[in-house]
Amino acid sequence: MNINRGNPAGQEVLVDSWPEFKVVLTRPRREVASDDSDFYTNTCAVHYRDLGACRTLLGSAINWDQAFCIHGFRDGLYEASRDIAETKGAKLDVLRYFTYLHSDPSSLPEIRLDPALRLSPLDVSHVDLLNETWLFGGNERSRKYLASLIRHFPSACLLDATGRPVSWTASDAFGAMGPAYTLPQHRRCGYSMVLTNLMAKQLHALGFPSYGNVRVENFEPQKMLERQGFQRQPNLCYFILHNTALNTDPTLTPRPAGESPA
Repeated sequence: MNINRGNPAGQEVLVDSWPEFKVVLTRPRREVASDDSDFYTNTCAVHYRDLGACRTLLGSAINWDQAFCIHGFRDGLYEASRDIAETKGAKLDVLRYFTYLHSDPSSLPEIRLDPALRLSPLDVSHVDLLNETWLFGGNERSRKYLASLIRHFPSACLLDATGRPVSWTASDAFGAMGPAYTLPQHRRCGYSMVLTNLMAKQLHALGFPSYGNVRVENFEPQKMLERQGFQRQPNLCYFILHNTALNTDPTLTPRPAGESPA
């Protein structure tokens, strides 16, 4: 949906055939995907009704000489990507997520904010804090990616008296809520629930579905979303990293860090 709203991520859409098609794939335009080792920017999304057609398009429409990430919800995507990667000698890593969707965010209750905190969108000046705390951050490419999210997509944070964010959630080029985080000393205060409530309503008002992806092993955020009426979707969401360009092990594995219940 961001593509027809100015396309801030510089994506393009491909199909296997026209006007009847069985696969839709989005990928960054060539001038956007200029860094062969930047899988944060080089992210594709694929939706399909026919796995064979999907396999063919993945093999031909993606630059397998680059590091990139494939994002998709359908069963069979990981196996198809793995098989193609093996034929091309590509490295592969995969993370599995549950997708949570709220069908009617307008039904979410009004939230009272802590008077000691101030609600604000994220600002680019906050990017170093996000990069330090994000499980997949800590490098210059992740910093560039997070700055792009802050500039182009909806976000919300709670600021303390000094103007420093203590809890936040961004949204990405696919309209999903996240990355999200709460500083350790401010956890168990309900801040994640407050921001999820507000972001769900904000995205819904903009015409987006209100959804987010939570790692399968991250139980606290799953419980928080379920308490707010989000429904877990039946298919897993996959983030699949192919890393041919660097000829090294994939780097999608989270670095050691304390995890927020956000």
